[in-house]
Amino acid sequence: MIPSIQSKLPDVGTTIFTVMSVLANEHNAINLGQGFPDYPMSAELIALVNKAMQTGYNQYVHMNGLPVLREELAGKINSLYANKVDGDTEITITPGGTYAIYTALTTILQPGDEVIVFEPAYDSYIPNIEINGAVPVLIPLVYPDYKIDWDLVKQKITAKTKLIMLNTPHNPTGAVLGADDIAQLQSIVKDTVIFILSDEVYEHLIFDGKKHESMLRYPDLYERSFVCFSFGKVYNCTGWKLGYCVAPPALMKEFRKVHQFNCFTCNSPVQFALSEFLRHEENYLQLGSFLQHKRDHLKNLMQQTRFKALPSYGSYFQLYSYSDITDEGEKDFAIRLTKEYGVATIPVSAFYKNGEDNKVLRFCFSKNENTLEEAVNRLIRV
Repeated sequence: MIPSIQSKLPDVGTTIFTVMSVLANEHNAINLGQGFPDYPMSAELIALVNKAMQTGYNQYVHMNGLPVLREELAGKINSLYANKVDGDTEITITPGGTYAIYTALTTILQPGDEVIVFEPAYDSYIPNIEINGAVPVLIPLVYPDYKIDWDLVKQKITAKTKLIMLNTPHNPTGAVLGADDIAQLQSIVKDTVIFILSDEVYEHLIFDGKKHESMLRYPDLYERSFVCFSFGKVYNCTGWKLGYCVAPPALMKEFRKVHQFNCFTCNSPVQFALSEFLRHEENYLQLGSFLQHKRDHLKNLMQQTRFKALPSYGSYFQLYSYSDITDEGEKDFAIRLTKEYGVATIPVSAFYKNGEDNKVLRFCFSKNENTLEEAVNRLIRV
């Protein structure tokens, strides 16, 4: 008898990002779907990795990450958020931000726990919750600004609520948390044992003079938080899959118990390179203005089309409504755009468990200007 697997994720198929990227390749389409740059990353950072490899830094580093890298990150966090975290006990280097999120969820969750998730949501959140036997409690962000309805959050809190998941700047919408959101969150979790998991992988990619409201800024929120980051997203090297998690010592101690038997340790020469690269704060402080220029360039170009821009204050992404063009469902329209017009996007319905369809597509503007220009030349015909 051949054994069979009882799937832990029976409702999960291939991600929409893979589907649309394959379709883009088949039809020679410009890929504004998946979130990766098509321009070179920092030559300095590449040289630093090469230097590290040539120097011989190619063997295991500490399980929790290269100590000097964690110290540089601690200094950065203190500078940006006035939080004196301990690099030795509060920071762990991980193979990407998504891994950090999965590990934090696995650390926290027990079967039957409830997790508040705001939709549209990055596609790993719900499977990560369900594979741990917990229950996602889905709360829609308020269209079209994608704000959090905090009154609804209060209604959804129960004795089983273990965790609130946040994402700022937000993927896929580009929304960011504001001071009012922080005040509401503080009020809700005060005198509770609710954890916070904050996905802040687009930390530096924030626009229009907005302030990044990190959980690291607020001691009462940080004491219950796992805060996840990505080097790949901010330094245009998504294929490196390197990130980190920051949490108070007691929480990080448990996080590392899971981490040590899964990844154990991460890419060594890249950690040596980043520890040197981070010493120059301009390498990350200028990233917001760089990406804002690209957002603005695409937005100006898109005025020639019938697509309507929704606000984006951060990340790689801006949403565009096509309700003036067609009543087609988002997935069908995204597929048709790819096949007939040669531009691949992501249907925002893919970020909802129930497939909510507001006639909105996600466009990645983290591309060369000529890529964006050619894409819009094709979209003008739609």
